[in-house]
Amino acid sequence: MAIDRTSKFAFAELHEKAGKMVAAQFLRNLIAAVPYAIHTVLTDNGVQFTNRASDRYAFQHIFDRVCDENGIEHRLTKVKHPWTNGQVERMNRTIKDATVKRFHYDDHEQLRRHLADFVSAYNFARRLKTLKGLTPYEFICKCWTKEAQRFRLDPTHQMPGPNT
Repeated sequence: MAIDRTSKFAFAELHEKAGKMVAAQFLRNLIAAVPYAIHTVLTDNGVQFTNRASDRYAFQHIFDRVCDENGIEHRLTKVKHPWTNGQVERMNRTIKDATVKRFHYDDHEQLRRHLADFVSAYNFARRLKTLKGLTPYEFICKCWTKEAQRFRLDPTHQMPGPNT
């Protein structure tokens, strides 16, 4: 799960295991999914995002390599301070409440489809008070009209809509 701190745009993928290669590919997929340049990511200190202190002689972590390749600063939350990444934690709870706590799924594919539908509805239809009544997508389009230089693509033509 990733959430843009400014637009509240959410991006989620369902994986059976969350290893470092999955995390690195998730970041690549996120970069491809959003029309603007990502300058900073904030993650917890999980082994899927960073080497452990005992691995000080290890090669650069794959997640950091993907960040470097894309000009992204990778920041880590303070150890034992999960609330530092509160927006993601809150969105994880919202998604859990709307999916697995409410419905039974026969398999991962059924959950994956419902998760994609929920995230699309959130991004393209949910009006948020923090965005003055705009949806995350509408907010991104509004930013495009004011600061097009921050974008890689025109979001009014490039972003996937609901059910894609």
